[in-house]
This record gives sequence, C-alpha cells and structure tokens, in this order.
Amino acid sequence: MPIMQEELTETSEHQSPEIDSKYRLIIVAAKRSKQLQRGARPRIDIDPAKHKPTRIALEEVIQGTVPFHLKTDGDEGADEGTA
Repeated sequence: MPIMQEELTETSEHQSPEIDSKYRLIIVAAKRSKQLQRGARPRIDIDPAKHKPTRIALEEVIQGTVPFHLKTDGDEGADEGTA
C-alpha cells in the first residue's frame, strides 16, 4: 500500500507546503496523532473507535487536511508542524 500521494488537496486559504519526504510525513503525522490522543476530533470521515490515532493522523496528512508550515532559519519561535 503506497503511503504518499503525489498531490495533496488544499483545505484552507493559506496553502501548506507539499509533503516532500517520508520523514516530513511521519513528523507531521506524529504531531497530529498526539493531538488526536489528547481529544482532537478527526478531520476526515473515519471511525475513531475502529482506527488508532496514528492511522487517522497519517490518513489526514496524506489527504491534505492537516495544515503545517516549514520552519526556516529566521523562525526561532515557530513550530515545524501546526498540526
């Protein structure tokens, strides 16, 4: 089963950067998974009783429903993922 899609759909006015590596995909999904474990609701249509937060988070990132931004050298206080 392929993990990454070539294009992500955009869900907000501010365009998030593309997931350009498997490493970035895992980092963003891990941060989103923590949010789900703390009580956040899934952003995709999926039954949280049947799927673990890590699986839900990975699907959300792949489908492009998790906005994030890339940290640059000048972004000292910025977080890599706002997921």
